[in-house]
Amino acid sequence: MNKILLFSFIFILTLVNAQSSERNLSSENWKFKNSKDKNWLTATVPGTVHLDLMKNKIIPDPYKDENEKKVQWIENEDWDYQTNFKISSNELKNQNIELVFNGLDTFSEIYLNGKLIQSTDNMFRKWTIPVKQNLKIGENILQIKFSSAVNVGKELAKKVPFTTPESPRSYVRKAQYQFGWDWGPRLVTAGIWKDVKLNFWNQAKLENVKIEQKVLTEQKADLNIYADIVADKEGKCLFSINNTINTIQLKKGKNTISLPFTIDNPKLWQPNGWGDPNLYQLKISLQKDSKWIDEKSERIGLRTVELIQEKDEKGKSFYFKINGNSMYAKGTNWIPSDSFTPRITKEKYQKLIKDSKEANMNMIRVWGGGIYEDDEFYKACDENGILVWQDFMFAGSFYPSDENFQKNVEFEVRDQINRLQNHPSLALWCGNNEVDEAIVNWGYQKQFKYSKEDSLQVWKDYKKNFHEVIPNAIKKYATSDKSIYWPSSPSIGWGNKESLTEGDSHYWGVWWGEQPFEIFNEKVPRFASEYGFQGMPTLGTTKSMFSETPDLSLQNGTIKAHEKHSRGWEIIDLYMKRDYIIPADFVKYNYVSQLLQARGMQVAIEAHRRAKPYNMGTLYWQLNDCWPVVSWASIDYLGNWKALHYQIKRSFENQVVLTEEKDDFLNFYGINDELKKFEDIKVEIQVVGFNGKVLNDLTAVQNGKTLDGIVKFEHIEIKNLIKYSNKNEVFLKLTLKDKNRKIIAQNNHFLVKPKDLKLSKPTIKIKRISSTEIEVSTDVLAKDVYLMGDTNFSDNFFDLLPKTSKRITLFKPLEKVEVMSLWDTMNN
Repeated sequence: MNKILLFSFIFILTLVNAQSSERNLSSENWKFKNSKDKNWLTATVPGTVHLDLMKNKIIPDPYKDENEKKVQWIENEDWDYQTNFKISSNELKNQNIELVFNGLDTFSEIYLNGKLIQSTDNMFRKWTIPVKQNLKIGENILQIKFSSAVNVGKELAKKVPFTTPESPRSYVRKAQYQFGWDWGPRLVTAGIWKDVKLNFWNQAKLENVKIEQKVLTEQKADLNIYADIVADKEGKCLFSINNTINTIQLKKGKNTISLPFTIDNPKLWQPNGWGDPNLYQLKISLQKDSKWIDEKSERIGLRTVELIQEKDEKGKSFYFKINGNSMYAKGTNWIPSDSFTPRITKEKYQKLIKDSKEANMNMIRVWGGGIYEDDEFYKACDENGILVWQDFMFAGSFYPSDENFQKNVEFEVRDQINRLQNHPSLALWCGNNEVDEAIVNWGYQKQFKYSKEDSLQVWKDYKKNFHEVIPNAIKKYATSDKSIYWPSSPSIGWGNKESLTEGDSHYWGVWWGEQPFEIFNEKVPRFASEYGFQGMPTLGTTKSMFSETPDLSLQNGTIKAHEKHSRGWEIIDLYMKRDYIIPADFVKYNYVSQLLQARGMQVAIEAHRRAKPYNMGTLYWQLNDCWPVVSWASIDYLGNWKALHYQIKRSFENQVVLTEEKDDFLNFYGINDELKKFEDIKVEIQVVGFNGKVLNDLTAVQNGKTLDGIVKFEHIEIKNLIKYSNKNEVFLKLTLKDKNRKIIAQNNHFLVKPKDLKLSKPTIKIKRISSTEIEVSTDVLAKDVYLMGDTNFSDNFFDLLPKTSKRITLFKPLEKVEVMSLWDTMNN
């Protein structure tokens, strides 16, 4: 062998042996059992006890039929998990060996070779345990004993002198939605829900890397690279950032170093709709005694985020500035996409975020009753230009603030900041979901007959957790450019007038308040971070609720069991009667329920966008589901787009033309969310009969100057616009054009509710262009064309104008595509 090659081979071998390394124990042969039993069963890690019981055919699938009721006993039991793994003599020669649990759910005792090495009490924390002294060459036994989170929670609740709403979930640092929600089942899990690893290291290790952006200009980005390094002994090391080498002095134990790093001529990370989300790879390496001993890679984006709250004549603004430009936030709320979180795949994360990008979103709020999502979620948001409003995991209850709880929360915040803060998508940390509102507005104190002292203690606990412990932890562990903190979402409850003039708002007058959709035109907040309406999942997902051939009926017990809101069907029917003819046929009812949901959210979004710049954000509730269910989601559990998601895609276009009916007049608006401004635009208005005949044709011109991306045109009296036509036999075709007559945006406006339209039966034809493309045509107006098939389409639930056609892409080939329109539901 060539001497140079031999030297290189020896050098590389030495380098590899010197580096820190890890071994994944998740792939070992795990087993589990009820702690009362003797017999062990096969288990999967990461996983949950419910999934393991299903695989061993002990329980039925809780998502099917009415099986959820049959598995409630699981939450009251204790569960043991165990594996055997071998350690070689070479592995034991490493100076340091750590057992790392990235997620244990929730209360557990960890035993290694029979010795208790750690107790855990938080699903959201990372547990790192030095174990070199507990390991032996050959066979080792690792056992984790899980106690029932429900039973432990009840014991913790007994220590408090008053009843806490939804007790005992608020005493348990685990995913709150698992205790049941009005869109999700009660499936209180236990188990090893994230990877288990053995970490081997020598001399020193990179424990954590934080990247702070100090200065960002067109010429350069000045960064500070912070690194936490644990060293076995004092001495010098080489610290490399993308091959730029620095010499550092380490003391024995933990060291925190800070080094500058500059990127010349930086390309900005831009949110979706503004440009590319450019990313940079930083490789951080540690070298000691001529050996590379540890390294980490971080992918970052260069951007600035500001939350602007300034007093004005109407209250106080609430909006985000990204890279110095005011951004209108368009997006949604995210819940965990499975009740059994270990089976959320990377592919599912990527698809849901790409579906959000496809629907023109630029922000997602991670709701505080779920989980801090997997790294893949934030990676997908980074890559697709989706900003993240990140709640901490507290939701809609009262939380204690004893010393142990405070310390547990601080470490939870630390672990999540260390894991997430380098993501460019991360825009804001929020203390909780609706805890302030639960205390102030929901009447729990009266319901549970609190004394004055009890109520004061609740508020004191709230202030301690969300105005001291969490913000102090953010200051302690986050860099300055990743420390925007908002204590509670919403800041003011929806029954108070101030909720519309400052802060963020959860407006639930629609649905909970049973007010008509049109109330959205009056109740416009500065930033809408929650509002929504339910619709049924697609037919395919509805059928998946059954273990056998389904009986599709609203009276079916399985269908009823997959509506978790106590008055859900009643409220849907109430709203459907207002706007539609209620179909007797189940398939048609499913279709109209989706149209109803989409219509309500369209009214809300258009009201919000017309109010720009007073309103600067609209995040509807909710994007996704955790099981097959009737819910507020726009994408159902199996990933199918409901009518709402297709409407969101249209409503969130960067440039839209909108109408507003007010006092017998129509107002017209051009909305622009792009960085490039509108110039000399006009809207062309055609009054069109359902047969395609143009009955009136005029142009509205700009009324005043363009202001902050919104143009208001001269209003027109409705009776003069439609003249001798009947309101329920015509629609307005709106076209927004620039000075060169280029089409910027188009929209249709109907002057009556869907149930009052005098539609003619359309002849809808489908022509196959290829295996994944069809052309849909009609002779007369086809309202809300519904293409039925086991796939998503490039567009669906759309209006097809008279004597026109539309090409549609199928996301996967289908042998047959069926079609329905609103006319079919009005002629039962």
